[in-house]
Amino acid sequence: MSPLAIQIDNRINEFKVLHSKQNQDWFSELCFCILTANSSAKLGIEIQQTIGPEGFLKLPREEIAKRLRDLGHRFSERRAHFIVKARDFRQIKNIIVGIREQEKAREWLAETVMGLGYKEASHFLRNVGYEDLAILDRHVLRTMKDYEIINEVPKALTRRKYIELEGKLRNLAAQLNMPLSKLDLYIWYMKTGAVLK
Repeated sequence: MSPLAIQIDNRINEFKVLHSKQNQDWFSELCFCILTANSSAKLGIEIQQTIGPEGFLKLPREEIAKRLRDLGHRFSERRAHFIVKARDFRQIKNIIVGIREQEKAREWLAETVMGLGYKEASHFLRNVGYEDLAILDRHVLRTMKDYEIINEVPKALTRRKYIELEGKLRNLAAQLNMPLSKLDLYIWYMKTGAVLK
């Protein structure tokens, strides 16, 4: 097994470990995914480590916004607002596990949690151990175009378009005999040289 394959397997195992953790840990991951929209995973990780699960759950909105601003997040006020609103779902693990089907869980997240679309909802579910949803960010979409899986990178992704493109990626994952969660990490590595989350 190559060093990259080992690194990716280790990351997938971290997601599986997170799946077994409590609501507070899942909520922290939800906040991470809220933070990465139109930002970077690297900055999201730094903020998540700095604020921590307790901070996401308890700090006043103004303090969260200040910390986001100090750490360089471009949308500090808006993301702080989304995080505080997300506290309505502090029992997020119980909610998601109760839904059972990952597609329905994603639908619920995208419709209910402010600041999450299909991409962020898929990202969250992957990071808490669900394996068969695509995170269609710009890196993945550009790779799909580079390999002629799609003709062009869409300017916007409706729900219908997202599911259509996810199906194309799912077919590729099946041909490669790997779950979408793993394929995503390989594509990310190809584009960025890093295996983040």
